[in-house]
Amino acid sequence: VEQDSEDPWDLPELKDTGVPWSALDTKGKVLRVLVSVLKFIILLGLLYMFICSLDILSSAFQLVGGRAAGDIFQENSILSNPLAGLVIGVLVTLLVQSSSTSSSIVVSMVSSGILTVQVAVPIIMGTNIGTSVTNTLVAMTQAGDRSTFRRAFAGATVHDFFNWLSVLVLLPLEVASGYLYRVTELIIESFQIESGEAPDLLNVITDVLTEAIIQLDESVIGGIASGDSDARNKSMIKICCVKFNVTVPGVENCTFPTLCWVEDFNTIKWCNHLFVNTNLPDLAVGLILLALSLLVLCSCLVCIVKLLNSMLKGQVASVIKKILNTDFPFPFGWVTGYIAIVVGAGMTFIVQSSSVFTSAITPLVGIGVISIERAYPLSLGSNIGTTTTAILAAMASPGDRLGNALQIALVHFLFNISGIILWYPIPFTRFPIRMAKSLGNITASYRWFAAVYIILCFFVLPLLVFSLSLAGWQVLVGVGVPLVVMLIVVVVINVLQKRKPGFLPAGLRSWDFLPLWAHSLDPWDKVVVAFTAKCCCCCKCCQGSNDDQGHEDQESVEQSTEMRKAAYDNPAMAVEKEVEDEIKIELDIIKVAKL
Repeated sequence: VEQDSEDPWDLPELKDTGVPWSALDTKGKVLRVLVSVLKFIILLGLLYMFICSLDILSSAFQLVGGRAAGDIFQENSILSNPLAGLVIGVLVTLLVQSSSTSSSIVVSMVSSGILTVQVAVPIIMGTNIGTSVTNTLVAMTQAGDRSTFRRAFAGATVHDFFNWLSVLVLLPLEVASGYLYRVTELIIESFQIESGEAPDLLNVITDVLTEAIIQLDESVIGGIASGDSDARNKSMIKICCVKFNVTVPGVENCTFPTLCWVEDFNTIKWCNHLFVNTNLPDLAVGLILLALSLLVLCSCLVCIVKLLNSMLKGQVASVIKKILNTDFPFPFGWVTGYIAIVVGAGMTFIVQSSSVFTSAITPLVGIGVISIERAYPLSLGSNIGTTTTAILAAMASPGDRLGNALQIALVHFLFNISGIILWYPIPFTRFPIRMAKSLGNITASYRWFAAVYIILCFFVLPLLVFSLSLAGWQVLVGVGVPLVVMLIVVVVINVLQKRKPGFLPAGLRSWDFLPLWAHSLDPWDKVVVAFTAKCCCCCKCCQGSNDDQGHEDQESVEQSTEMRKAAYDNPAMAVEKEVEDEIKIELDIIKVAKL
């Protein structure tokens, strides 16, 4: 029996089904060039809309969950627990869908003295984890094709595993030694750093559209977190946002959408976006923007994937794949990955969002243009790129707050650098790639498991740890340590079963002694399939009954129409029919009364 030796992780060959270039005449070549240019322009437009939709999505999440995020940050007694701080960083970043926003809140709280730098370090680690859920959700949109979904989901979750593994090592190290705090404190004291301006790069282009839709006053979240009672009554939707150093004759003629009022010789103007004069609450506006941004994001992503599939074929695809995935010749092959890290950092610095960059390369991994081995260093670089933006933003702080703000930004930077040192230089230590491939194989066979993974890792696990940490260290250690030890034992046994089964007793060389549901997803898959089939069946039955009812109603209308025509032709028959109808109605009333 021949075994299928094809590796599911090999990049597929995107065959060109069109007419070869050499077989085209002059008109055909000109037409193909024009079509290719048009496709490229459309691709740029879709990428622009994709990035803008991510920005609007972040604003929507801030409107929906921003106040809750501020309330969470206000619990200073809880934040002093490192694990609780870590989980709060994860949950707040999930709520606002922006690590830069949650990090800026932490920086402002440290600058104002509400939090110390030591307390803020675990929160910064949590924001690093929370931001990686966006590209994982983007990978879910490619669940239609099994092979594409395997690569896309692995390419997205390699970022997740890197962040989780880094936290598992560096958080205990930080609690025990204060490594990140002490190193960044030494850097701040060693250099004379002057304040500066945070640059606007891609935002200059995207803000044209996003600020025409919605503008937020992000200081409201920081005000709630700082305990400002006035901030609770403020709307996060920005109303007045432009100031000019000019004077006006008076403010009595100042109406919307012209000048708003004059304050200290500054003319303050109404903002110019869709929701500036709305009476809707923040939650309603957030839900509207959430639905629209998700619709645009998914639509753009589907169109981008289809357009890339049509463009990246044949020789073009082979050239691009060769450029992206080929290593330098020996002995400089190891340099390629570090160049990819630099490229990822540079691209993220340009777009000023790691979520945007990693979400953009996820479809490319899915269709097979970028290998997961190359996506991994690109994702690591995006982690560094987003911290450099935070460093520049911190440098715009006032002089008296510059030290603490910059130290927190450097903590974020050093955390990611330390993670890269742990999980990249030595090929053996690149566990995130192997873990992501294993998860990709599972989700390719059981696609519903992708949703289970997201819910467990980003919601259930953080909430469980948060609840245990609230109960105190005794409860956390009593419940957490046995679970961690059991997890480590299971992982070790699994590795030995695959590589050195002879080291294990005969009974532990497989998990067959456990019930099938405890060591296989097949029984759970049958439950999910049966439940899904039942739901679909119910929907079809409801649709079928509605269709039948509509058919019966149409027949009754046709019968009544025929009866009216007959009654018009024969009045005696009409009277007889009315008597029969009255008798039927009386019989129906008697039946109902008996029931």
